[in-house]
Amino acid sequence: MSALPILAFFFGHWFLSAFCQSFFLHRYCSHTQFTMSRFWERFFHLFTLCSQGSSYLNPRAYAVLHREHHAHSDTEEDPHSPHFFREVFSMMWHTRRVYFDLKDGRREVPAGLAGKLPRWDAVEAIGGSWIFSLACMAGYTAFYVAFAPSAWWYLLLPVHFLMGPVHGAFVNWCGHKYGYRNFHLDDHSHNTFPVDVLFMGECFQNNHHRYPNRSNFAVKSFEFDILYPVIRGLDRVGIIRLKLESA
Repeated sequence: MSALPILAFFFGHWFLSAFCQSFFLHRYCSHTQFTMSRFWERFFHLFTLCSQGSSYLNPRAYAVLHREHHAHSDTEEDPHSPHFFREVFSMMWHTRRVYFDLKDGRREVPAGLAGKLPRWDAVEAIGGSWIFSLACMAGYTAFYVAFAPSAWWYLLLPVHFLMGPVHGAFVNWCGHKYGYRNFHLDDHSHNTFPVDVLFMGECFQNNHHRYPNRSNFAVKSFEFDILYPVIRGLDRVGIIRLKLESA
């Protein structure tokens, strides 16, 4: 049996989830680098639910969490700085706790970090339910049962189950420890890759922390943010409207 269906399913899920996390949750919800109509906001919100599946991230909680990260980058108040944890798992467990406290209203939102955020109670309720998460996990598993050439391929299933946190773990850990720096900032942000394909430009952390509202995360001529041409295309056809950007 060919492994092609499994590879197509895995990378399709990987890139669709990474797109939604970077385009909708990060660049739109957290930084409002562009605007869109209520119809398209709901379209991409629903698309995020479908793409992330069992690892769906609530846009409001994600946005506030990320804004806290920028406000306190690489300090003890940063929700996910790798410089206060021995390994990535404890960092992400702490991030999970802060995220759920924000989502469930147990953590006070700092003044100025809430702003106007997307809200769709019905979709958020579905995405936050265990029934939906288990149904997605069952669907991923059924696909592997039907198409996996051997049981070894089942080792990819945990990545499907936790796709959003897997992306976040890599970006937050590596993006503040490894790579190069174009700008000397007060934090430890780095650009992990000069060409970031797998994470849709999210690994240009140093560039992004220097210009948080800039929709193109690449700055130097040798850098390439794979998502930026898509954003420009969506702007040209009128689905989104890019804001004026500095440098």
